This record gives sequence, C-alpha cells and structure tokens, in this order.
Amino acid sequence: MSGHSKWSTIKHKKGAADAKRGKIFTKLIKEITVAARMGGGDIDANPRLRTAVMAAKSENMPKDNMERAVKKGTGELEGVNYEETAYEGYGPGGAAIFIESLTDNKNRAVAEIRNILNKNNGNLGENGCVAWMFDKKGYCVVEKKEVDEELLMEIAIDAGAEDVREDDTNFEVISEPKDFEPVKKALDTASIPCIVAEITKLPQSLLELKGKEAVQMLRLMDILEDCDDVQKVYTNADIPEELI
Repeated sequence: MSGHSKWSTIKHKKGAADAKRGKIFTKLIKEITVAARMGGGDIDANPRLRTAVMAAKSENMPKDNMERAVKKGTGELEGVNYEETAYEGYGPGGAAIFIESLTDNKNRAVAEIRNILNKNNGNLGENGCVAWMFDKKGYCVVEKKEVDEELLMEIAIDAGAEDVREDDTNFEVISEPKDFEPVKKALDTASIPCIVAEITKLPQSLLELKGKEAVQMLRLMDILEDCDDVQKVYTNADIPEELI
C-alpha cells in the first residue's frame, strides 16, 4: 500500500471484520449535526453537509437517521451541542497523530485522549506540533480490479483530480477539497465504485514502522477510533501490509 492515507484504507479492510456499524453511525450523525448547525440544512448550499450525507449513504445509513441529524443541527429537534477540537501528538516510533474531536465535553475528551496515548506508547503534544505534516485533500480509493487505469486517469483528471497513485491492489485519486465532489460525481457517473471517498488529511511523507512498534501503532489507532469523543484520526505511520 502506498500509505498516503493508509489509515482510511486500513479501516475499510478492518471494517468488514469488525462490523462496528453503531460506532460508525454515531460519528456520522455527529458530523451531519454539526455541518447542519454551521451551514444550514440545505444540502445544496452546504458543501460540508453534502459530504457528510455522502459518507452516511456509503455506509447505508437509513434516511430517517440522516434527516433527524440535520434537524438536530438546525434546531428543529432538540439535540446535543458538539464542539470541534483538534489534538496533536505522537505514537509508537515517533509517528505523528492528528485527532479531530466532536464532543459535548472538551475536558472529558482531552483527558480521555491523553490517557489513551499515554497508555499506548504515545503522548499528547502542543498545538501545531504535527499539523504541518498533513495536507487536506479529497481522496477516493478504487480497487484495480474494478477499472482500467487509463480510463480512470482520464475521467479523474478531466474532473479536476490532481493525481492518481497506485499500490498493489488499489488506485488512489487525489484532489483539492474543492474538487472532491466533481471528481466523485464523475466516478459515480462512470459507474466506478470507490471503497473510500472522503475529504481527509494526507501525510506529506511517511514514517516506516516495523515489528513491535507497528503492532503497537495499529492497536493505538484502533483504541482512538473506538473513543466516542474522537471523530477522525490521521497518521503518517507506514504499516507493513502483512500486519493489516
């Protein structure tokens, strides 16, 4: 795997085995609620809400769940007021970790995140310590068996993608965040299925982890992902394929 957004693809592979549907839905509902609160409930006028709903649909979330989340965000239904916070730190082997949180209790969230890191060979750092290592990008992953490379390149680049990368089994379509929706729409129109489609943070470079450190890093990422106050986790760790 190329590892440019390795954890997104690892999560996809693990998702079939873990079947943590409830956790996934909870995080998606939070994102839809906050997106609607910040930008309104009109999906056509709110890019963040469109992206959140797209992600929810890809996980087969029932329409009623999405509609309730939007109404909680706009105030039509009573709901929890979530605050957005980012935390930065390091994991095993010095790998960078960037954590996005949506929480109704920031004190609880930071205490829990710090505790998880401390117990798993990591530590919480100062604001800005690793943020500079990541770029915000649109990111789509297509399995090689699903599409011809030249066709994918032509469709993606024409739609605004800046790069198409590959590993042993997948193509990665990279775009600027503003071009993510047109690129995803072009792939959908061409009936090219994506196993991952999101706006994410891609590491500018990778830190290769091996052996014990790689195993520890996978465990840490799993525990962070399982934390209710954690929305998304990004890392520059390069994990050996055989451990995934």
